[in-house]
Amino acid sequence: MADKEVYQLVLELTASEQREGALLELSKKRESVPDLAPILWHSFGTISALLQEIVHIYPLLSPPTLTAHASNRVCNALALLQCVASHVETRTLFLNAHIPLFLYPFLNTVSKTKPFEYLRLTSLGVIGALVKQMDDSDVINFLLSTEIIPLCLRIMETGSELSKTVATFIVQKILQDDMGLQYICATADRFYAVSTVLSNMVSQLAESPSSRLLKHIIRCYLRLSDNLRAREALRQCLPEEFRNTTFAGVLKEDQGTKMWLGKLLSNINSHPMI
Repeated sequence: MADKEVYQLVLELTASEQREGALLELSKKRESVPDLAPILWHSFGTISALLQEIVHIYPLLSPPTLTAHASNRVCNALALLQCVASHVETRTLFLNAHIPLFLYPFLNTVSKTKPFEYLRLTSLGVIGALVKQMDDSDVINFLLSTEIIPLCLRIMETGSELSKTVATFIVQKILQDDMGLQYICATADRFYAVSTVLSNMVSQLAESPSSRLLKHIIRCYLRLSDNLRAREALRQCLPEEFRNTTFAGVLKEDQGTKMWLGKLLSNINSHPMI
């Protein structure tokens, strides 16, 4: 895609009558333009235009009247924000502007229709892009200061398989940070809020397995077992399905996850606190 064409499309984002077409074209081509994120961030009025797209559909969230067309349009705007959240030059700027908070009303929706499911999944993708780089505790600090964990937990219980997978991945990444692990294990309420949802998900997976989702759930449990108090609690509340052969068929195909489960069981069975 020629630079001139990119700049023209970015310029069109700030013209309301041309915005929808520009959103579609840029979201389709974002992978092939390495510097699209800095261009979006530093060009005049562009981020404001993307935020306008988001705020514009808030009235459609409750009562839930979001159409497929409106959902697709705002998801194209979210795809461009995900591009900004992923880029090394713009991630911190994106975070410092607290832009993820604009997405939380979308994550807070419960309608099961396809437009809402697509909206939640795309919003989770933006947060997922932020946590993917684990060298940045600023991201985790920011997320811990917001209600992202309860929002993710609800999606983990009630979302589609894809949404559950991304939400569980976000919680896993938060746990992998020392501050995130400490935060979740600081009170019994927080620990049991997370472990109860994980346990319910394991029960659901016993009925309809998903190796990708199971992998993230086991990684969450494994990381929780690094905390001594959590390890003690897990001795009592680890799902029985992990101790028997419920997931033997799924794990046979995924040696990495099988190894993590073995390490989890080893952690829980070793060194009980006196």
